[in-house]
Amino acid sequence: MNFKTPLVRGILIKRYKRFLADVKLETGEVVTAHCTNSGSMKTCLEEGAPVYLSPVNDPKRKTKFTWEMIYINNGWVGINTSVPNLLVFEAIKKGEVAELQGYTELKREVRFGDSRFDIYAANERERCFIEVKNVTMKAGKYALFPDAVTLRGRKHLETLIKVKEQGMRAVMVYVVQRTDVSVFGPAVNIDPQYAAALAKAYEKGVEIIPLQVEASPVGYKITGKLPFDLNPILPKI
Repeated sequence: MNFKTPLVRGILIKRYKRFLADVKLETGEVVTAHCTNSGSMKTCLEEGAPVYLSPVNDPKRKTKFTWEMIYINNGWVGINTSVPNLLVFEAIKKGEVAELQGYTELKREVRFGDSRFDIYAANERERCFIEVKNVTMKAGKYALFPDAVTLRGRKHLETLIKVKEQGMRAVMVYVVQRTDVSVFGPAVNIDPQYAAALAKAYEKGVEIIPLQVEASPVGYKITGKLPFDLNPILPKI
């Protein structure tokens, strides 16, 4: 998934109020960019690090840039949380995710019970509900989710169990937007209840697909699937 408009490079000054970030551009101008990531951004937030912004041509928006990625640990980390849903939707549509091939119907934002899932897929044989999560946190070799307590995330897992109980396919896709990790796992030290809910969902038949994505100034590319460990022994972050 490539950017339609060239990105703008700068240096991160600070992130504040969760959704704002001040960036000094290469021209010397300081601009305020929109930060889509509402989490703690633990292990992917470093003042003074290079960043890339995408320009926004929308007169209704106060901020004229969206923060896309940051350079940490010798690589770009994608922090735009709006990217994973579109990236996975396009990848499924093109048949690029082996576990999710063969669907003739694809929809975004489809409700089941009291939850809304990112993607609905179907063919003549089965129906499938897919929830997509953005992953940026790192601890040693692990990519971890979530980086803050998420009640909404637990609710999605509980509803996916109900989807499975009704004979349909239920899938969690974790999009890891960094390449300096090799295993996905739940952040048991941050949200142990989410970790327990994920383990329960997996036992009940909910599938887990962690996809690793390479972020670059050109765009985002799925590079492969990561193994997962639901009981990771984590180093201190």
